[in-house]
Amino acid sequence: MPKRPDSEEYGLAQRAHLGRAALGELKPRHFDPIDVFRQSCVGRVPRLLPLKFRLMSTSPFAFFRGSVEIMAADFGAARNTRIGVQLCGDAHLKNFGFYATPSSEIVLDINDFDETIRGPWEWDVKRMATSIMLGGRVAGDKEARCKAATDVFIRQYCEWLRRFAAMPTIDVARHSTVRNFRDPFIRDALKKAERSTPLSNMAKLTRKKGKDYRFIFHPNTTWEVEGKTRKAVLRALPAYRGTLAPHYQQLFDRYHAVDVGFKVVGTGSVGTRDYVVLLFGRSDADPLFLQIKEEPPSAYAPYLKDTGPAMHQGQRVVEGQRALQVSSDLLLGWCTIDRRDYLVRQLSDHKSSVEPEELLGRRLAEYSRVCAELLAKGHARSGHPVAISAYVGGSDKAQKALLRFAVSYADQVEKDYATFGKALRQGRLKHSGIASAPAASKKDTSKKDTSEKDTQDLPDPI
Repeated sequence: MPKRPDSEEYGLAQRAHLGRAALGELKPRHFDPIDVFRQSCVGRVPRLLPLKFRLMSTSPFAFFRGSVEIMAADFGAARNTRIGVQLCGDAHLKNFGFYATPSSEIVLDINDFDETIRGPWEWDVKRMATSIMLGGRVAGDKEARCKAATDVFIRQYCEWLRRFAAMPTIDVARHSTVRNFRDPFIRDALKKAERSTPLSNMAKLTRKKGKDYRFIFHPNTTWEVEGKTRKAVLRALPAYRGTLAPHYQQLFDRYHAVDVGFKVVGTGSVGTRDYVVLLFGRSDADPLFLQIKEEPPSAYAPYLKDTGPAMHQGQRVVEGQRALQVSSDLLLGWCTIDRRDYLVRQLSDHKSSVEPEELLGRRLAEYSRVCAELLAKGHARSGHPVAISAYVGGSDKAQKALLRFAVSYADQVEKDYATFGKALRQGRLKHSGIASAPAASKKDTSKKDTSEKDTQDLPDPI
């Protein structure tokens, strides 16, 4: 860890490489965003892609959530500050929310890390700021209010970095965000998290068939997994156990697996393989749900050098999450199934997030303020807050530039969204000829997908 004067010197020196005003620049593209997006779909379950496209078609914000690869390509084509942190990677309004800590306390923090990787701090800030602009627009807020809320986020982020730069390292590592959740909107999200328990998941996702519980079929959402895929998932559990700390291995040993399902989650993750395992402890009233989520390489990986030795992609997410959060899921681990990397965690353990469509006026600004502290805390824990603070400086030059970028990039996303819609209508996004495939009925779920060898054991999800 460099000493404070060295970090300050390094931060200031990066202004010669990338001036603060240049943070606001949006370089002309030399690539087709639809081609970048199509490439990101390669390797995903083909029959799930029409669902992903439909979800992304609902709004510019939804499109933004599902197309992080396009923004990563834009970042990769431009200069950056060269001041690294552990990136959340997909910082946007929906990826901040409530979850349960190992001590069962429900806290608000970053809660999605699929794209996490070490990279320039401003990439997270720019993506988050853009999401605030888009979220406000989707909610129907006035442009001035959207800009004001985005400005609040950027300025608060910079202010918190200055605070963290002045704090002892151990205090930064232990910093927890404390908020009085008086706003009914945020309080409702908190109550939703309090209700999201293993028992509530069992009531929603399973039913008893004879003496056993099995996953319920929900069109486009959840279904039971059988055959070779089921066996492969269960065979991966011992290796996952080995990634847990010894005392959590003892906890896991108290459960036994009874069923395996496939669950579609999120927007950006649709198309990846996402299994859920139902386990029981002492009785049927003691359930545990594990989510086993496929983790492709981070969308930012092609544009970053010196990211360290190659590692298991599930391990990448686990280590990134632990670097950014004060407290993480006690059963967080990873495994491999059929040569694919997976993250393992508890399914929806007291987890919930806010809906951007409800973030109007003061709500958007207040929530942006909270997200600023959380993102700054994660960057300060995993990077060099002194260097970032020195680069940003005491003026508002960097803040104004970042706001210009957010407004410009939100406009760009809306153009890309229109291009995406046109590409769908023209059939440019067909994958193995199924992008316009009709929805299948429940009886079709036993069919095999033979369009790709590595997905032929999966039931038809659509």
